[in-house]
Amino acid sequence: MKFKPINDRVVVKPAPAEEKTKGGIIIPDTAKEKPQRGEVVAVGPGKDDKKMTVKKGDIVLYGKYAGQEMELEGTDYLIMREDDILVILDK
Repeated sequence: MKFKPINDRVVVKPAPAEEKTKGGIIIPDTAKEKPQRGEVVAVGPGKDDKKMTVKKGDIVLYGKYAGQEMELEGTDYLIMREDDILVILDK
């Protein structure tokens, strides 16, 4: 199924949560934090004649409580406004 966000909305596929710390300690499910990084999978056309800054394939950082969670065909996504994105990471 394909989807196309409207206005200034962006669909992001969150990165998987960390399973281990840098020291090798396994993090239990109850202690895992939501990822704040993901890949843009769809971008709306913009709003009020303002072009969108992000594009499909960008890796972005976003606010901790940004976006609306959605599951589609077994994959988790976040739908958020472009304003909720804090930074685009260089590849």
